[in-house]
Amino acid sequence: MFLRTLWKNRYVGFLFLLLSVFLNVVAAAAHHSVIQQEIAEEVVRFHVLANSDREEDQSVKYQVRDAVLAWMSENIQSAGQKEEDRDAAMNFLSENLSQIEAAANAVLEKENMSYRATAEITKSYFPDRTYGEITFPAGWYDALRIRLGEAKGQNWWCLLYPNLCFSDCLHAVVEDAGLARLEEVLTVEEYESLLQSPGQWKISFRWF
Repeated sequence: MFLRTLWKNRYVGFLFLLLSVFLNVVAAAAHHSVIQQEIAEEVVRFHVLANSDREEDQSVKYQVRDAVLAWMSENIQSAGQKEEDRDAAMNFLSENLSQIEAAANAVLEKENMSYRATAEITKSYFPDRTYGEITFPAGWYDALRIRLGEAKGQNWWCLLYPNLCFSDCLHAVVEDAGLARLEEVLTVEEYESLLQSPGQWKISFRWF
């Protein structure tokens, strides 16, 4: 009888442990999802999809990126606008979408590419992506997306607001000024979550 009671107690304890782990994982996943959604509400991403993975298509992808970023920087300054908030950034993109597309197509025409660019403001799903010490969690984000031709090649992205559009694509080094601006628009918890590795969970066993 004693052994049977002891075995039952251990069995119940084991089930309690499994339940505790499950509840902590569910809670952590829910919290992670909430943080991602809050970050998404504060940023705008920039997404360029190459026509294919051929060398010439990948090369022109970066030329399009540079031309679009240069056009935006010049026209924001000439209009006397500032990157004040996310709404202002979204309004600027929406009002100038055709000009942005034209800037991309000018590059394609100059390089004698047979395809053209399509620019749109969209809500897209992005996987986890790490650049330097910053990891943006997977989820849905508002983005300026430029599709080149069939858009079946490797893509490139950055954070358009706040501006983290670095040019070092191989090493993806984010400048301190960009990190400081990102820290300004996010809460402490949101910013610190970007410094964690993908899938890094903080699970606490409060009963043990």
